[in-house]
Amino acid sequence: MCPVVWFTSMAGSDHTVLELDGRQVRFSNPGKPFFEDVGLSKLDVCEYYLAVADPLLAHLRDRPTSLKRFPNGAAGDFFFQKRVPKGAPEWIEEMTISFPSGRNANYLLCQDRAHIAWACNLGIIDWNPWPVRAPDGDHPDELRIDLDPTPESSDWGDVRDVALSVREVLTEHDLVGYPKTSGSRGIHVYAHIEQRWDFTAVRRAALALAREVERRMPRRATSKWWKEERVGVFLDYNQNARDRTIASAYSIRPVPGALVSAPLGWDEVPDAELEDFSVATVPRRLKEKGDPSAGLHERTGSLDGLLELAARDEREGLGDAPWPPHFAKQSGEPKRVRPSRAKTDS
Repeated sequence: MCPVVWFTSMAGSDHTVLELDGRQVRFSNPGKPFFEDVGLSKLDVCEYYLAVADPLLAHLRDRPTSLKRFPNGAAGDFFFQKRVPKGAPEWIEEMTISFPSGRNANYLLCQDRAHIAWACNLGIIDWNPWPVRAPDGDHPDELRIDLDPTPESSDWGDVRDVALSVREVLTEHDLVGYPKTSGSRGIHVYAHIEQRWDFTAVRRAALALAREVERRMPRRATSKWWKEERVGVFLDYNQNARDRTIASAYSIRPVPGALVSAPLGWDEVPDAELEDFSVATVPRRLKEKGDPSAGLHERTGSLDGLLELAARDEREGLGDAPWPPHFAKQSGEPKRVRPSRAKTDS
């Protein structure tokens, strides 16, 4: 149910006060254009999030979340801010994450509607939560499969077909997948897992899944990290590496039309079109059809099956695959250099 919100204009100043969950949130420049192509203001973005707050918070609550800030709207520059800024209200909840470097960061925990509005006031357009739940920041409770089409060799139809294959592999390994549009070009599939494996193990399971889908859909699905080697839809296993995030369900994406990363039922995947899910349509869809991602975090699965698949691949000579460039070189990782350059240098 959409919360009751009171908007109070303050004479002589360009801000509004939102009263939410017993808190007052000062909201500046409410009329600032954020999606000029569809006429959405900064406050319109916030109102959308308040309209979908219940299912959104099911994906955000207790998760450390990066602040991806768009101070000048979707068409402007953005920046990531890991730390809750100084001067935040005392009621803002945080979680400290430690990094291998020895540094740490106090991430936002978006716990209720007041937290949503406070973050929207900072220019948040999409939400980027970690796949962990407080207080444990080292053991994910979500396996995340990110399907990204290679423009030269795949399209949206291929993405949908590959998503159905992902579902098949997950089911065979005792996991339940929940799909959603990315709101950009692809599809994400999440599976809830026991919070007992570290990021390295979860990434290893994701790589095994990607390779299995690739075997089943040659030249339509790929696990190849280097773009020059990709043919088909890329299954980005590295999205499960530590400190990597994906836009959450119900996030608005900074693309024309204010498209939304929308949860789907599996029966909807074959005919889904990205343009059908936007700020203009998702709140009504939620009221009429409910939340297809409801139950995701109640159906907990084990990674044992996928890790057995990973072990089989390794016995057959398939070792690790490249990590993102900002990660330290990993044990067993192949050369982190484009194959074409490696041939030139050899």
